[in-house]
Amino acid sequence: MSEPPASYTLNELCVLADLPVRTLRYYVQNGLIDRPDGETRAARYGAKHLEQALLVRKWTAAGLSLERIRDILHGQEVAVTARPKAPGSIEVCSHLCIADGLEMVIEPTRAGMTPEQVRTFAKGVMALYAAITSTQEVPSSTQDKQI
Repeated sequence: MSEPPASYTLNELCVLADLPVRTLRYYVQNGLIDRPDGETRAARYGAKHLEQALLVRKWTAAGLSLERIRDILHGQEVAVTARPKAPGSIEVCSHLCIADGLEMVIEPTRAGMTPEQVRTFAKGVMALYAAITSTQEVPSSTQDKQI
């Protein structure tokens, strides 16, 4: 098994990233992918270029605008704006069952949360619920009235 080359030509990078040459050049021109080492036919692309191309392709397929992708790649703080749900749209949500009859639904993208933040949030909610329910004993007369 041979090791992948340390650098790629434009055509090799396009094959690896599954992007047309014209699209990759557009991404470089607009700052989504770093400029290659060298110019014209001698230009070489490395692993970082491949990673950037794959990220851009993944995020465009997920519906992000090129402007937003550029901001993310350059580490700028990006404000998350919730888009109204359109008929037929699909969302991936996290459902947290806190207790019987008590659930929380989180749509991480619209909430602007990473998967790690969602996990931390869920742990915090569960800890808060446990703290509240362990300190509050419901009197038996109140329990009868709740039914």
